[in-house]
Amino acid sequence: MYRLDPRYAPAPQAALHTGWQAVAAQLPDGPAVLAIDGSPSADWSLLADRLAHELTRRGIAVTLLDIRNHYAPPALVRSRTERAADADDPYFRKLADNSLDDLFETLPAPAPPQSGLLLVHGPGAALVEHDLLWYADVPKRYAEAAVGAGEVGANLALPDEKPDFRRLFYIDWPMLDRHRDSLAHRLDAWLDLQHPDHPAWIDGGGLRATYTALSRKPVRTRPYFNSTPWGGHWAQRELGFNTNSRNTALGYELIAPEAGILVGTGPETQAEVPFQLLCVLEPLSVLGAEAHARFGTSFPIRFDYLDTVGGGSLSVHCHPKESYMRERFGWDYTQHETYYLTLGGTGTKVFLGLREDADVDVFRKEVERAITDGVPMDPEDHVLSFPAEQGQLFMIPAGTPHASGAGNLVLEISATPYLYSLRFYDWLRPGADGNPRPLPYEHGFANLETGRRGEAVARDLVQEPRTLREGTGWREEVIGALPEMFYEVRRFVLDAGAEAADDTQGRFHILNVVEGEGVTVHTAAGDRHELAYAETLTVPAAVGAYTLRATAGGPVRVVKALVR
Repeated sequence: MYRLDPRYAPAPQAALHTGWQAVAAQLPDGPAVLAIDGSPSADWSLLADRLAHELTRRGIAVTLLDIRNHYAPPALVRSRTERAADADDPYFRKLADNSLDDLFETLPAPAPPQSGLLLVHGPGAALVEHDLLWYADVPKRYAEAAVGAGEVGANLALPDEKPDFRRLFYIDWPMLDRHRDSLAHRLDAWLDLQHPDHPAWIDGGGLRATYTALSRKPVRTRPYFNSTPWGGHWAQRELGFNTNSRNTALGYELIAPEAGILVGTGPETQAEVPFQLLCVLEPLSVLGAEAHARFGTSFPIRFDYLDTVGGGSLSVHCHPKESYMRERFGWDYTQHETYYLTLGGTGTKVFLGLREDADVDVFRKEVERAITDGVPMDPEDHVLSFPAEQGQLFMIPAGTPHASGAGNLVLEISATPYLYSLRFYDWLRPGADGNPRPLPYEHGFANLETGRRGEAVARDLVQEPRTLREGTGWREEVIGALPEMFYEVRRFVLDAGAEAADDTQGRFHILNVVEGEGVTVHTAAGDRHELAYAETLTVPAAVGAYTLRATAGGPVRVVKALVR
């Protein structure tokens, strides 16, 4: 059965505590300076009040210093973090490369207390000289929800301004991630504040020991689905996600910059910690030497679901080519994609590539008329469509126009950069706010691969499976590989109860059960991990040899992606 809350035990030496009283009990009597850095989405006022209350109850003097009161004026923050070249782009920004120091004109330099504790708190607190360092976090989905709800002050260091997704994605997150990652090796504790009345605390040494253990065994990140105007209902009905939401659209199975790992012993005693820190603290074990040399600590492949079952077609869009992504947007690699059809329906489609007779000038004019005058267009006048047959993989190199049609469940296996969808046409569909959804078509046409059209699309991008190796009751197929894409997609086909041996050979694997009840993954080190239908599992490079054992209930198919 699909797990909504995959959970892993902390390392034996780790201390995990929950509740404010237990968290405050981890503090020394002083004198000391405690810096609590972390996410802007954490409830910093509540944190300060509750810790001060618990410390006062113990007779410990506490002085509070909210680092957010020392940010530079908003105009200066903007001038330091926003590029003039992005001013006229209403859709995207280049990824910020600032450090959090740029949020301040002058950092406070408080005198160490003579007794008790000085509690410096808020994003950037670690920049103040301190004796102890904690990190207070909430997963990124909370920040997205806050910006989507229009909460004033949801952006970093702009306390009185209307929130902006562009700042969140392209400025706040890169700055915060870089800052957090730089602290990971010396944190004294991690504090999960997504449940403000029931915080979870894990000591820094125990956290790092837990990451070390997880980097050598299969691990599954905590999944979730969001809602969008095109979303369907498959994940609501079949997996139990977001049953009270309008739909389930984009399913975050493994999107490394946002993914979390649940560490604990049960729902009431667990902390969610970032998957990204697994790559920061244990890059060779997780990524392997070659991928680490190429991608640093960026985990380069993501798995997510596109649920349009009972929903609408996605926008017709493409993604930036490599040089454009690097020079214009600041990512070192680009968003090549694949669509694996976990479920399709009678008459459902995937849009992919240009027609042989496509006229790009006419295509552009129809896109512009749709935007300016609301004139509908038929994308199939310009873009090919293919039957969305279950089990088919569609290759989508950067610059290729594409979309999943309504009625599909797509497992999107993609390069990790995911914030640059260059939309051409969105069916005149309004967004959640009732306004037309943004269509950055100029970026799209600047990246459109006009040579990928007609018969070449079917030949190169809709590939037939090729058996790579096989054994009793199983085979491994290559179902998608292109020279310009740095990863390839394979598939295990196993009879009921069959076993297939594999080996990471120094590079990580990602697995997803696309048909059948599931498999059990057994590693040479003796670790065992169940993997059910629709679940995704990361097998770190350090795992080495492992075996897939299909359930006895029937045949199973497991998709695997790896860096080539």
